[in-house]
This record gives sequence, structure tokens and C-alpha cells, in this order.
Amino acid sequence: MAAMQVGARTTATPWAALDHAALGLPTTTDLPSPQALDALVHTAAGVSYLKWFEYQLAAAMHAELVEPFEDEDRRELDAFTRCAATIATTMSITPFAARTLLTDAVALRDRLPLVAQCLRDGIVTPHHIRTIVSRTELIEGQCYAALVDADIARALRKPGSWSPARMEIMVDTMVHRRDPDAVRARREAAKRNREFTVETGRDGMATTTDTRPAEDTALAAAAVHRLAAQVCPKDTRSKAARASDAHYALLTQTEFGCDCDRPITDCRYKNIDVGRFAATAPRIVIHLVTDTTTLTGPVPAPESERVCRSPQHLPRPNEDTSTSRPDADDDATGSVAVERVATEPPAAESVAADAIAADAVAVESVSAESLSPNEQNAEADADVDVSADATVAEDEAPSTRGCEEPVGLDTVDGVGFLAGIGIISGAHVRDLAADPRTVIRPLGDGTETPLPATQPSNPYRPSAALDAYVRARDQFCTWPGCNKPAWDADLDHITEYDHTHPEQGGRTDAAGLGAKCRFHHLLKTFGDFVDDQYPDPNNPSRLIRTITIPGGRTVLGPAFTGHDVHPGLDMIVFGDPPDTSTPRPPRPGLTERTRPAPRTEQKHARRRQERNRNRLRNAMKLHPPDDTPPPF
Repeated sequence: MAAMQVGARTTATPWAALDHAALGLPTTTDLPSPQALDALVHTAAGVSYLKWFEYQLAAAMHAELVEPFEDEDRRELDAFTRCAATIATTMSITPFAARTLLTDAVALRDRLPLVAQCLRDGIVTPHHIRTIVSRTELIEGQCYAALVDADIARALRKPGSWSPARMEIMVDTMVHRRDPDAVRARREAAKRNREFTVETGRDGMATTTDTRPAEDTALAAAAVHRLAAQVCPKDTRSKAARASDAHYALLTQTEFGCDCDRPITDCRYKNIDVGRFAATAPRIVIHLVTDTTTLTGPVPAPESERVCRSPQHLPRPNEDTSTSRPDADDDATGSVAVERVATEPPAAESVAADAIAADAVAVESVSAESLSPNEQNAEADADVDVSADATVAEDEAPSTRGCEEPVGLDTVDGVGFLAGIGIISGAHVRDLAADPRTVIRPLGDGTETPLPATQPSNPYRPSAALDAYVRARDQFCTWPGCNKPAWDADLDHITEYDHTHPEQGGRTDAAGLGAKCRFHHLLKTFGDFVDDQYPDPNNPSRLIRTITIPGGRTVLGPAFTGHDVHPGLDMIVFGDPPDTSTPRPPRPGLTERTRPAPRTEQKHARRRQERNRNRLRNAMKLHPPDDTPPPF
């Protein structure tokens, strides 16, 4: 007996039977690696388009089956639930997945139409859409929702790569800039609702959840991981299991030890007294980067910010537009009970975590001179109006474009970047800065006086100011797709530093250093990957970063960095590294190497040549010569 599946799928042409050439796909998957990579990139763009098409179909179903009834339907199994159940049953997915599909589809259609176009064009991948939708839920129904949509879409279309962490801080930055009052109110409500819960699981296990402010969580996690690292290489537990045991030992003040099979006389990590270890360990430091204007408080918003300039006005429910929101200074915020101490940033080529490991709580705040929030928002609005005008009728007068309803945005405020956590509001920044144990270290004095780039005794090592600047600028490992925070990463010389002949390359300056996690640092050093970093010809204060994989394909570096969060970083300048044209005298007691390392020198020379070729190739793409024939 033959079984037949009945449904819409039986009437559609199977994907395998479609013309691959019409879809832009190769006829076979047995391809050389360069062609396979090209097909992978094209396939990823196709997946994005299909996901956009899926969202469009789900939104159409919502418009037909849900919207006509959502105002009066009060049943438990309402129209939305029945529509989601229909999709779930047809596609054999869970009801939760179907509800998420419907929710995201409606959000992209109504709240984020420009982001949806980025998905359609393959600019953003489907797994980033859930992040964008979830982190913009609180602007639903606000007048400036369309402006946030335009800000996010503009950032997505910038050349470069995205990691999940960079996507989160970009979206949070755009929301915080347009909605500072609401963000501040939500944080106060969240602090009041903090909780500790226990959930009993299966197999005799249970899960505890402690909801705390972000900086408290970062400090607690650092303390746990620091203690969990006190084991020998023969410990049999996973990293996560060791962290769980360390957390319990810290809570109960019991001993923590290595579980290797060696006797206690051979393993010094067998029994660790938590109290004694905490008393002798260095203190933990978390780094907060913000603008000096954010530390002084919100400033009055320009007149253009006090009314809704959105081309697609969304009326805000239950709000009296005749009254405005209170200023930021009227909001009461709680202080954070943490101890904050200053430590020297770690030297280049070393893992930052080594310098901040301890059990005492600490925060270091690094502030950068910046443009005022008025200038930042004015610049952003100038860009928004360009994209907004395209959606307005051509015969409409410029003075009537966008609605004129007051939005209650009387003040504008900056944001802060908390290493390992992400974007926090200006009020949160001032909460942390107000504690007397916080150490604030300005990067520069607001003048054009160059800061020292290297340590006086060693031109290979960056100065403390340059170390902090590079980490604040990069925020994360600069390798495409990596989420490792820059404060826990190595500082890598993009062009390899030649210790024998320093004049041949590897400058220790802002353009010559970049943050890389230990894995990608080793991959670059010992693999065939070639990275490059140089000033953008169109904007010398910004950098173009590239990674060339062994097959020859060049991938752009991060599209969103600390420059986009804190434009004031552009104003910080560093002096030139010391002249290395004359060799340094040998150190006493050390003999100079007479025989060079030919393999290492040849490898560095080859990489320098490849970087030069890549730069010339990129320059031709960005600035073709005048005699280039038109593309037809």
C-alpha cells in the first residue's frame, strides 16, 4: 500500500527539480573551494530572500485572518492563536515557532520596513532579524519608530561584517539615542523587579537565576571564571562544569580544588581556600567607555528633535501630547554598591584577562572627548531625512514632510559601552560614575596635543593611552563574526613587527594595532590568513579592515565599531612612534643574533607584498581612473 501526503506541498515543484541556472546556482556541488565559496555567498543571499518572502506570506495571512478580528476577539483561542496554529500544523513546527514567525513578520512589515528590505537584498542574514526585532519591541507605536528603522537600515548597508554582539550594540545604540527617557524608566522598573529564582529540573538537578544589574553580573562572572581557572591541565571537568563548582564554592565559602588523579603532593590546586585566595588575588576591573558629555548629563534637545519628523507617523497610544516628559535630572536613580579601582591596561600581545583577574569588585571608566549629542543627532537626522523623502509624495512641499506632533523628547543623552555587556544608558553611566570608588580616566584633554603612542623604553609596546584607545575603538575582536570582547583580547600588530629591522614594518600606532582574540591571533600568526588595516581615503579618521583567506578572497572587517558609538574617538590623536631607522644598542648581557630567520622574514615580506596588492586593488574599486569605460 502506498502512502500519499495530502497538502499544498504536493502541488509545488520540488526545489531539486528547479533550474539551478535560473536561480544563479551551479549545477553541481563538486566545485573547487574558491567557486564553492562564491556559491556559499550567493546561497546565503538566497536564504535571506526566501526568509523575507516567508515573512511577507506570514504578514499577508495575518492581515487576512487576524487584523479584521483583533479588536473584538477576546477568546483564549483568538484569531492570532488560530492563525499561528494553522501555520504550525501545515509546516510541522511548534506553536511557539509559528507565533514567533507571525510576530516577526508583522514587526518587519509595520515597524521595520527598511530593515525588511535589507533582508530581501541579502544585506542582513535571517539569524540577525530576531535580534533586531526583539531589541526594538519597546519602540512599537512611537512616532520615532520609523526613524529608528532608518538608522538601523543605514548601519546595515555600510560595508563590513557583523557579529551577533556588534549587531546587538548597534541596535541598542540606535534605540537609546531616540528613546533616552523610556530607556531610563525601564531600567528603574527592571531594578525594582530584580529577583532570585530556583527551577527544579530532571535527574536531580536544578537551575538558579539571579537577575542583577549588568555590571554586577559581569563582576560576578569574572570572579567565578577566575577561580575556575585554578586547576591543572589534567582536570577532567569541562569549563562550564568547573565554573559551576567555583560558583558554588564562592557562595558557600567552601574549598575548591582540582579533580585530577594526581596526589596532593604533585598538584598544588587540589585544595584552594576560597577566602585566602580572594584576599591575595588582584582585583577585578571592568571597563566602561563613554563620552565626557554623557558624564555631565543630558542637554536640551534642538527644536528639530522635539517634534516627530517621521515620514510614517505612528500615533502613540494613551499619551497626552500637550505635556512633555520630565528631564533626565528629575529621575531618581539608585547607586550601585561596587568597589572601583584603577589598574594599568595590559601591554600589547597579552591577554587582558590576565591583568584583571581577582575577587574584589571594580570598575574603570574611560571617557572620550566627543561631539555633543546635539551634533550627533543633527548629523543623524540629516541622513534620515534623505531616506525619508523617498517615501513622501513628490508633489508634497518640503515643509509639510513628516508629522509635527510633539514627541516629548526635551533632552538628548549619550550612551556608554560596558565591556562584556554592551550598550547602557546615560543615566546608568552616571550612576556608575557617581560612586567615589570609580576611577575616570579621560583619553586626551580635548586639545590637539598628541598622546604618546609607545612606552618610552620599548617602541614595541603601546602606551597605556593607546592600549585603552584601541580596545575602546574596536570593542570586540576585529575578525569577522567574532564576539570576544577587546578588553579580553590581544593587541596585535597588523603588519608584523620586525624586531631585527624595525624600520621594515610593524608600526606601534593606532592604525597599526588591532584587537584579536587569542584564537584568531594565533590563526593569523601561524596560518595563511593575511589581515590589513589602513585609513579610509574618504574619511582618514576611520579604518578599513580586511581579512584575506588562503584562497585569495578578501572579507571586510567589522561594519560597526566604537567610532560609531562614540564619535569623539575621532578627535584623539597620537604622536608618531620613535624613529627606528637606527638600530638600538644591544642590551647588556645579551648577544645579537647573527643568523637571521629566513623563513620568518620571507613570510613577513610576502605578507607585506600581499597587503600592498590588496590596497591597490581596493583603491581601483573605490576610485577607478577617469578613462575606465562605462559598465555596458
